[in-house]
Amino acid sequence: MAGAGAKDPPRGQEGKLPPNPPLQDTGQSSHFQEPEESLGRSVEGLAQEDKLSVCSKLCYGIGGAPNQVASSATSFFLQIYLLDIAQIPPFQASLVQVLGRACGAAADPLAGFFINRTKATRFGQLMPWLLGCTPFTIVSYILMWYLPSFTSNRILWYLTFYCLFQAMSTLYQVPYSALTMFLSTDQADRDSATAYRMVFEVLGTLIGATLHGQIVAGAHTSSHCFQNETIGLQQNSSEVLDVSYGKKVYMIAAGLIGGIYLVGILSLFFGVKEKFDPYTLMPDKKVPFFKGQKHAMKHQPYLIFTAAFLLILTAVQIEQGNFVLFCTYAADLRSHFQNLVLIILVSATVSVPFWQRFLKHFGKKKAACGISLMIPSVIMLVTIPNIFLAYFMAFVSGLSIAASFLLPWSMLPDVVDHFRMQNIHLPGHETIFYSSFIFFTKMSTGIGMGISSFSLQFVGYKSGMCTQSTHVVITLKILVGGIPSILILLGLSILLLYPINEKTQKERKYAFENSRRNHLNTENISVGKPE
Repeated sequence: MAGAGAKDPPRGQEGKLPPNPPLQDTGQSSHFQEPEESLGRSVEGLAQEDKLSVCSKLCYGIGGAPNQVASSATSFFLQIYLLDIAQIPPFQASLVQVLGRACGAAADPLAGFFINRTKATRFGQLMPWLLGCTPFTIVSYILMWYLPSFTSNRILWYLTFYCLFQAMSTLYQVPYSALTMFLSTDQADRDSATAYRMVFEVLGTLIGATLHGQIVAGAHTSSHCFQNETIGLQQNSSEVLDVSYGKKVYMIAAGLIGGIYLVGILSLFFGVKEKFDPYTLMPDKKVPFFKGQKHAMKHQPYLIFTAAFLLILTAVQIEQGNFVLFCTYAADLRSHFQNLVLIILVSATVSVPFWQRFLKHFGKKKAACGISLMIPSVIMLVTIPNIFLAYFMAFVSGLSIAASFLLPWSMLPDVVDHFRMQNIHLPGHETIFYSSFIFFTKMSTGIGMGISSFSLQFVGYKSGMCTQSTHVVITLKILVGGIPSILILLGLSILLLYPINEKTQKERKYAFENSRRNHLNTENISVGKPE
């Protein structure tokens, strides 16, 4: 039998196998059998076995929806809940949201640190974190919308549970995002799974905005502008009844969204399995988190990728965060806001498969040009006040938002693979790359909203007023049209320097296949060795 005289392949440091030397003909060709044939499998056969099923992709996508549902509901309704239902002062409401986002951002590197030190279990390395944090995420989310009986120091209640929810949702999001790298060893499969994920996440954003909004709409039916003009004061006999009704419907909405978390985690647990890439052995000792962080921050493609999408995602956040104020005070679209948001999110949802096909056929850098569609849409929206044009521009903005959501999560696995190919003896960086990127995106979200709030305060924005000054109107137009356009142009310009393209991806895929073949041959030689 071939390999009868073969010696055990020497092991290097930290349990790694060196590249397998080429097999040589020993003159026993009539009895020689390739290791792959001896086990009845080939690299191509392994790739076929590793292929993700549609069911697995669906389950993976469903698992990403709950965080987006909760995030969408929180983004649209937490501010008005804190002011109108909880009735805490505006400064305290801002403090709750700013500190909550800071807790979420701070939890990202901590999550990456602890997950990176976690040993694989029978359920995988990432699944235990998803299972463990889900109950706490549900409880903190529901209590975040609960109205306590005490009125003094309510800010402490909401600050505690909003910070806890942000931290727990981060502990859910980091392992879920990193799970992409362990779904399959095939890049096309991972890209396809990412597209499924984006469809469900955008759909989750749509569900969060519409489901929560429809349930709590009755708590905000009274027009404050109408009351100010006719009654002249906010304190009236119906206030207690309104708050009681609002408390009830907000808890119903919170409970339903908590149930969506259960659907998501069950889909992941029963429908998704972690697969470790066999091209290299796991090291005996994991790379320290902060050392791995330095490795990641020195990787040029990652720096270019991160800088570009931080600018792009900050632009999207500023545009979305100020869209309601723009419709209300700068475009006379107060009664059309819900419909415009619905058009944007539906457009983004249905266009994700289109962008997935586009990037597959034309490349990811060319697909990034689709993000630039937001520039003419927001500029026309702020310069030409027309209701029909507003609906059309909302549809176009949805196309751009879909591209900005899909591309970073489709390109990040390529960056990680590029790093692994250049640093083959430094495995275990997947969660570091993902947690770092999520941390930076959350920080950019906070910075974007901070700039917006400071700008509006600087020009004299008045809370609760039916109309705002000309300075506020101009500032809102700049925040929705001017600043996002500039940031997107800068981000796309940086993305031109991104070195990973279709050619380098093919070269990397070929190199990985050779590594896997060498690893498989080494395994088979060991199996075929006589006792």
